[in-house]
Amino acid sequence: MSTAHAEKACLFAVDNRADKLDFLFNPTSYSVSKAATWKRSTAKGNKKASPPEFTGTDPASLQMELLFDRWETLGGDVSGDVGKLFGWLQPTPPSHAANKPQPPILGFEWGRKHPLSWFTGFLKSVNAKYTMFRQDGTPTRATASITLEEVPSDAKGQLQNPTSGGAGGHRTHVMTAGDSLQSLAYAEFGDATLWRRIALLNDIDDPLRVPTGRTLIIGRADDDLEPASNGSG
Repeated sequence: MSTAHAEKACLFAVDNRADKLDFLFNPTSYSVSKAATWKRSTAKGNKKASPPEFTGTDPASLQMELLFDRWETLGGDVSGDVGKLFGWLQPTPPSHAANKPQPPILGFEWGRKHPLSWFTGFLKSVNAKYTMFRQDGTPTRATASITLEEVPSDAKGQLQNPTSGGAGGHRTHVMTAGDSLQSLAYAEFGDATLWRRIALLNDIDDPLRVPTGRTLIIGRADDDLEPASNGSG
């Protein structure tokens, strides 16, 4: 009899999957907020309020509290875990060098069936509290309250993956270690949620098991969603 194992949540940099923070414990709760913007036109002498007019929506925010506990680990130290969060508050080195500082774009992932997989955004705030220490002052337990702000779907990121011309006028991409369909969609279209288009175009059933070395057809964001085979398995 097989035993189901818990999917571990994580945060990772979209442009570099190896830059990753695996959660020691999955969140026990989180909150998501999103607001719509409406305006009412006013005219002198109006006796009734005019109907509201929709002007857009603000980016969604994701808030959660993370627990880091390495007390049972020999020499356990949670400062590295918390330090990675604070590091993601800094602009990416390439954008800083170009005098156009931009935050790293992060993906929050928690199993394929979780409603927030994928949430893509930048880390807006981190509030860490250290609660347990060894005798030498090494922190072994901490909680961190974080807020991620959604990256709008029309945002143009700095991320670029090598692509080349392909069959039928479509570009192609060879999957390398650390690549995912979501990171590829964000790099190509500026929207990680468009990974499904790439999956359907390449007849991919399991987006988490795309082998390294496979050549994928990229297509365009406005292409019709029709599966196509690129001859790779």
